[in-house]
Amino acid sequence: MAISRKKKEELVTLYTQRLENASAVIFTNFRGSTVSQINSLRAKLRETDTPYMVVKNRLLRLALERSGLTAELDDLLEGPNAVVFVGEDIGKGVTALKDGIRELDEVVEIKGGILEQRVLDAASAAALSDLPTREEMLAKLLATIIAPASQFVRVINEPGAGLARVIKAHADAQTESA
Repeated sequence: MAISRKKKEELVTLYTQRLENASAVIFTNFRGSTVSQINSLRAKLRETDTPYMVVKNRLLRLALERSGLTAELDDLLEGPNAVVFVGEDIGKGVTALKDGIRELDEVVEIKGGILEQRVLDAASAAALSDLPTREEMLAKLLATIIAPASQFVRVINEPGAGLARVIKAHADAQTESA
């Protein structure tokens, strides 16, 4: 059944909004999968606030052009496509996608992606899951910020602690000799 012009315009607007809010976009080929498998994958991705949509290639191309993404996407926009619009936490979103695909016995495959106006091949798009999650990055940043202060405190405390150990050893020696 044909889609009305109004519905097409709504889809292009939706795709454009999703593209503008996404840090990365991953294209997947879902050929050979069932509706229940796709719904299972959607549910897995929903846990990380990562939308997964089956898209119309021509309408997605229009949305990409509206968003200023004019890179060569011909290979990615062939055949049936479902797109993952990864939010702020790229590592978490792509990891959830790869875990979901693994649970589906590799029925869905990653075709490629877009990251910061650059087109990625399938291997590079899948490698995004190796990025640390937002929480991991914040923890590393905090550790880096705190490290000099902790070392400074240890350096300042060491002379006093050393003196306390010497006094205690001397007191223990006095107690033993008495």
